[in-house]
Order: sequence, then C-alpha cells, then structure tokens
Amino acid sequence: MIHDAAAGVILHEGRVLLARRHEQLKAFPGYWAFPGGKVDPEDRRDDEDVALALQRALVREVHEEIGVDIAGMLADHQVADIAELGCATTPRFAPHRFATRFYCITLRVEPALALQADEITETDWRTPEEWLNQWRRGRLLCAPPTLAVLEALASDAEQPAAPDFRERFGSDGATAWYEPVAGLRILAVHSKTIPPAQHTNCFYIVDGDSGGILVDPSPADEDAFERLHATVAPWPLDAVMLTHHHPDHNERANRLARERGVPLLCSADTRTRIAAREGTDWFDGITVRELAEGDTIGRWMTEPVRVIAVPGHDAGQLAPLPDSRAWCVVSDLIQGIGTVVVGGDEGDMAAYFRSLERVIDLDPAVIVPSHGMAMGGTWKLAQTLAHRRQRESQVLALHAGGADVDAMLETIYGADTPAFLMPLARLNINAHLEKLRDEGRLEATADGT
Repeated sequence: MIHDAAAGVILHEGRVLLARRHEQLKAFPGYWAFPGGKVDPEDRRDDEDVALALQRALVREVHEEIGVDIAGMLADHQVADIAELGCATTPRFAPHRFATRFYCITLRVEPALALQADEITETDWRTPEEWLNQWRRGRLLCAPPTLAVLEALASDAEQPAAPDFRERFGSDGATAWYEPVAGLRILAVHSKTIPPAQHTNCFYIVDGDSGGILVDPSPADEDAFERLHATVAPWPLDAVMLTHHHPDHNERANRLARERGVPLLCSADTRTRIAAREGTDWFDGITVRELAEGDTIGRWMTEPVRVIAVPGHDAGQLAPLPDSRAWCVVSDLIQGIGTVVVGGDEGDMAAYFRSLERVIDLDPAVIVPSHGMAMGGTWKLAQTLAHRRQRESQVLALHAGGADVDAMLETIYGADTPAFLMPLARLNINAHLEKLRDEGRLEATADGT
C-alpha cells in the first residue's frame, strides 16, 4: 500500500530546515528529513481533490512535529512564497511506501520551534550546499528524495528546478539501489530468504573513484543475477565479501567473483560451511581470503573498513565497520523485516546476546541490516536485545512451570505464527534453553529440554 504524504521544505535567508526523525519510528528511523507526514483520515473530505488533503496534512504535520504554524504565519504575512516541488514515490522494495509531495515554504522570519520529542530529536538550519557537504562526508543519513530536493535547492534556491525523483531501476533491467550514506550503496537483491522478506541487501562500499567492495550478493535466479550483474558492471570492484554462510547471503556470489576476477573474502567458518553444503568446487577459480576479527577489507571515505566478529545467529558472521563508526553493516544480527533465527549447530544465544551488546557499545551512527532499511543509531539493536531478554524470562518461567517445548511454542507463538515458521521458532526456544542451562539457571528435564 502506498500512503499519500506531504513534506515542508522550509527556507529562511538561504538556509533550509532539516529534522532528525526519532530512532524508534518504523519509517525512516534516525533519518534527517523535511518535516511532514502521511495524510490521515481527518485530512480528507468526501469527493475532494487529494491536493487539499495533502495541504491539510502538511499544515498539521509541520505544526505537530516542530511547532510551526504555517496557516498562522500565512495570515500574519510571514510566508513569502509556497511552491510545489514535485512528488516522490518510495521504491517497491521498501517495507513502508509513500507518495510524498514536497512543498517549498519560504519564510520572512525564522520561527520558534517546539519539537515533538517522540518523533523529532533535533533540527538544524543549513544552506543546501552545507547539507550536501555533510552527506558527501558520510555524516548525513537521508532518503534519496531528500537528497534530490537539496540538490535542486543548491542549484537555485529561489527558483529550484523540479527534483529528479526517478527510481534507479526497472526499465533498464537493473537492480534497485539507494545510497542513504555517501559511499554505502544498498542493492535490493531478490533472494531465497525467509518470508515475509523477499530481498537480501547487497552492499557496495565505495573506495574513492577506483575501487569498491561488494558484500553479500545473493541473487535467487538467473533473472536476479543478470539484473545485479548489469547494475554493478560499471562499478570498480576489488573483492566480494560474505558476512556468513547462509544461502540468502551468497547464492551465485562465487560466479560473480569469478566473472569479475576478484577475490572472495569470508571467515574461515563461512568457507568451511559453504564447502560442506555446496562442495569444495564452489570456490574453484576464485582466490579466497579468510577474514578474522579486525582484518581490513578495503576503504571508505579514505578510512579503513574492518570486520568485527558478531556470532550468534551464525558462528562465522562478520560485520564491516569503518574506523569512524559512521555505519555498520550488521547483517543478520537484527532484522528490519521479520525476526532473527538463532539455533542449530551454527546458532548460539549467549554469543548472540554478546554480539548485540558489543555493537551497542561501539555505537555506530547508522546500522544497516541485511533485510530492511538503514537505520540511524542503535535503538533497534537495544530493542532487539530487550525483547530477547524478555523472551528468555518467559522461557524460564514456562520451564519452571513444567512446560515442554511444544507447550512453550503454543504459549509464546500461538496461532498467529505461520506453520512454516514454527520449526524456526522451535530453534529459538531451544537456543534460549541451552543458554539458560549452560548458565546453570535450570536443570535438564527427563526429555532433555
């Protein structure tokens, strides 16, 4: 479903206002954006043009989020001009889709701001070029339409051309991609992953004008492979890196590395597990470089990008992190869509807790999961850890009450969980029980649970 939305591009004396969205929001958490939001039922009238509903939503949302009364400022002649800039539609792969219309609002006076704390954490006024410089330095998380508006304003703030909101995929047979932080491109690759997710993020880390690292290419079929290949063909490539061994992170990655003639980087554990699953010939014709904690895979913004070990979901999982901690590709440490499975011979719930705690302590400015969007801050990591601790307490209480794993499944997951996901839910419960048992917090029962 695509929601109608409106955004206010507020200008005063050559500067434009951006607001940082709260990290706990479902849509664009932690992003710098223009104040605004979706059209609510209260904004609509029967048999009325949607343009009027968008204008009501604009006035309401700007007032709610930052305390600026556009209608009142118009009445007081404090608004010099209002002009519509254009409409941007969120790409098809995004979990939350909006058709957002942007309105340029030029003010004669700088308004006092009153931020809605649960939606907006901070604001700033900068010239469009100053905002763009922040993005070019990798210090601004924003959606592509925001960037397009800033570029249009930088070219001519008084009479900006309509921003280019075209999606970067589709007609040319390429894979959809976006660049929320300069030099970190996210490609939505159709993969054989666990529903409700349909894509696995593939990452391209830009190393200046002459190199780059492709992380986790995993096209599910020939069509997806050809689309990905067409997209990355013009991009310089130094290596292909795999975060871990699960197929939805590396299917056909060997072929891409082979055809581009570049080495494949992964942990020793990942190499061993792929070889066990696919056979050692999976690596034929490829130079393999095994990675360990702290190894450098390349550069971003002139600084080294190293890998840190984040086991738990998978024993050999690695997360790329630049030295400045401007971002971290956390792979399957969390999920933007669905939930993380911890279990089997590669899963370890205690290690998973430690990995979450470690990345939270490192405090990267942006975290990027393999399923879902980039997110500002570590709020989602902290929320996931809190949820897992709550689930552990629930498992412990049910065990103390004599419940076996089947009863725990019914109580915890119930009828709302699709049948095909129940074996994965069982893995999670058993991983919690194993952690509790190893910590001496429960005794093994007769059936081994």
